[in-house]
Order: sequence, then structure tokens, then C-alpha cells
Amino acid sequence: MSKAVFTAAITGAIHTPSMSPYLPITPAQIIDDCVASHEAGAAVAHIHVRDPLTGYPTADQTVFRQIATEVKQRCDIILCCTTGGRLGEPVQKRGAVVANLKPELASLNAGSLNFALFHVASKVEKWSFDWEEEYLKSTEDFIFPNTFRTMREFLGLMYENNTKPEFEIYDVGMINNLAFLVHNGIAKKPVYLQFVMGILGGIPATPENLVFLVDTARKQIGDFQFSVCAAGKDQMRMCATSLLLGGNARVGLEDSLYVERGVLAKNSGEQVAKIIRIGRELGVDPATPAEARTILGLKGLDQVNF
Repeated sequence: MSKAVFTAAITGAIHTPSMSPYLPITPAQIIDDCVASHEAGAAVAHIHVRDPLTGYPTADQTVFRQIATEVKQRCDIILCCTTGGRLGEPVQKRGAVVANLKPELASLNAGSLNFALFHVASKVEKWSFDWEEEYLKSTEDFIFPNTFRTMREFLGLMYENNTKPEFEIYDVGMINNLAFLVHNGIAKKPVYLQFVMGILGGIPATPENLVFLVDTARKQIGDFQFSVCAAGKDQMRMCATSLLLGGNARVGLEDSLYVERGVLAKNSGEQVAKIIRIGRELGVDPATPAEARTILGLKGLDQVNF
């Protein structure tokens, strides 16, 4: 069997507490979800943090450190720290986690987009916290900014701290952005891409579009490694398509709250276990964290700052 890196995106900054009672928001819940995902076979946990009392997405460095430190004590999963933060987070706060924790892996969004969630608000019958409804509805007029300048600055910060960037690709134009950065010596090869599909404002989640993304990246960048995540109902089929194309896969409550139609996932580990079952049927085994570190060329857990 071949090996693939399976990632669990634990909580994100998209879903709000009213959408699922299982969405982890406290440090203890996020830590437990990371460990459950590791036990299910994930080699990487992609982490955001939230206000423990309200679930509001933040970039609180104390919370980041608390989560990273305890996860490291309990298992050897690779932590991929977000530099996306919450919607509207200032760039300076978004990058602070790289300088502070020096993680092995960190996300780097490869361009700007109209990151829209306003259409989701109408599906919620009752709000748990006052901030949720306005947070979602405000995205009708929201641009998620990732300029060439900020991408260059994020890359400088990551390379300074020996943190590997995971380039988040929401649409085909972002491949062009990354190719520019590579060809001008700003981004270093080999690169690792995360194709993020199905976000309103980005590329639709279809197998045809994924083939197009992979083919375009090969023509513009050359050799690279990639993973796929997809929003909501498209999560499992797009991750399975990625495995068929020789890629890796990301699931988790950041991307979908369900483990199957109409059934809420109780943690990200349930989704990890499901995609690994699918992968094994396709002849793909999960890479261990140690194997994933070799595959992705990471510095190792002994060189982080937590």
C-alpha cells in the first residue's frame, strides 16, 4: 500500500457553537480532539483557537501555547498552526503564532478572496451567543486579504523559524500567485499545497475542478505535494478523489460538522477514521506522524518552541 498524510482540522473559524454541540471551543476540548484524531490515524492537526467562554475565534497566544504544549505531552501529532485566524483578524496577529511557537507546519493563504458565510446564517434556528449571527452575516461584504506583500512577509517569518508553509489554494488564480513566488525565489520548493474547495467565493468542489487544479499546478510549479479539503457535504468524496490522484486528505470539524448525511460528528477523529477506512479500500495506508515528517520534510518535534 502507498502512504498518505491525513490531517484533522479541529475547529477553524467558520462554524459557530450554535451549529453543533460537538464543536470544540475550549482549550481542553481542542486538545482532546487533537488526541482523538491522532488515535484515529491522523498525522497532522490543523489548529485555530477560540475564546473559551464564547467560542469566538481569536489569535490568543496564551491559548495557542496551552493547546500546543499539552498536545505535545500527550502524542506526537504534527501541529499545523493557522495564520488565517478569524475572519477580519489583523495580519500582525495572524502571524504571531509562528514567531512564538515555531511550529513544524503553518498555513499560508495564497491569495485574497470573498470568503462568504452569510448564506449559512439562515439555517440556524437559535443562536447560543450574541456574536454569531453578525459574524456570519457580515461576510456578505468581506474580503479575506492575502496580498503579495503579506504572503512575502509570512514566508519570511516561516523560513526564519524553520516552519514549513502549507499553501491554502482556494481557487486556480492562487496557483498563479504561488508560481510567481516560486519563480522569483520568494517561496522555496518543494511546496505543499492544500486545495480548499467548496467555499463560497472560491472554486466549487468537483472532481473535474480538482483535476484541473492539480494539472495547472504541475504545469506552473512542477513537482509538489498536495492535500485536499472540502466544505460540508463534499468533504469525503473530494478527499477520496484526492487519494485516487495520489494526494493527501484533510477532514475535521472545521470543514464539515457531519460524519454522514444527517449525523453530526462527535469529534474530528470520527471523520479521520472514516476517510482512512475509505483510503484503505483504495490501497492507501495512513502515514504515521514520523512518516509524515519525512514525506513533508519537517524539522521535527524537538525543534518547536512549545
